[in-house]
Amino acid sequence: MKKGKQRELVSKEKLLLSWKEFSKKLNIKERKLLSYYQEESLIPEDLFNRLKYNYEFSEYVIEMREENWGKTKGGRISTGNTKSIQTPQESIELAEFYGIMLGDGNLTKIKDYKKGTYSARIVGDSRKDKKYLLTFVKPLIETLFGIKARTAVSKVSNAMIVEAVGKNIVDFLESKEFKPGDKIRNKLRIPEWIKQNPLYLSACLRGLYDTDGCIYKLTNQNSIQISFSNRNRGLLEDLREGLISLGIFPSKITKEKETNITKKTELAKFLKLLGFHNSKHLDKVKMWKIAPSSSGQIQ
Repeated sequence: MKKGKQRELVSKEKLLLSWKEFSKKLNIKERKLLSYYQEESLIPEDLFNRLKYNYEFSEYVIEMREENWGKTKGGRISTGNTKSIQTPQESIELAEFYGIMLGDGNLTKIKDYKKGTYSARIVGDSRKDKKYLLTFVKPLIETLFGIKARTAVSKVSNAMIVEAVGKNIVDFLESKEFKPGDKIRNKLRIPEWIKQNPLYLSACLRGLYDTDGCIYKLTNQNSIQISFSNRNRGLLEDLREGLISLGIFPSKITKEKETNITKKTELAKFLKLLGFHNSKHLDKVKMWKIAPSSSGQIQ
């Protein structure tokens, strides 16, 4: 894990327990547990998955090694994964993947002495996003980049991860203006190559709504609302302006973090021009019978 984060995770899990009580709870030796806390040893994957706060710390996992890596590598530090990838052209598929990354994705690029850790990771909810991640996102990554994406599901939280590892994929996404690290701090936006093409823009916005969007019925009303929420103000502005450029008129940005689509005419245009690929949204569209008719109106 990123330096200091393993210690932070163990400390948060321990809370007010003594080391003896905590080690008994986890069914491991106290000295071994202390070695994880002091970051003398790498935390085993099965133990990490048993920790209830692992979802919060999953983004800090920068490398996974075989159990006997120290013996097989003679203790040498890995020089990082530099396997080749298929370099995708700008396309509807790449634009949608970019939107998914802007929503639930994270790019890791850590360069230390004699080693590098590189990955593109998307984290969703295993209860609600599993079908979307396995049947759409994973195949999309593999088709775009010609590499095998891997998946992982936490045993104690609701996190599900789809990850593509390698320096080349990180370098490529950087070349497309997706910066590694914290997306809010880096103020990531929808790039111009997507904004300038209506088809790319529609796909990118769909990726954003599939990950950070939601659809629900308003309380005590027979009205449906599609909402998008994100703490990145610049991204929110890009999304809203993008919708308007496509002829879809959402609300103004409210609570400094969200914009909504409520009018039936705008809902119809959204579903016709963007729609969803995430089954958790599609199921609601079907259940509430809100698909647009041939006239463009909500039925």
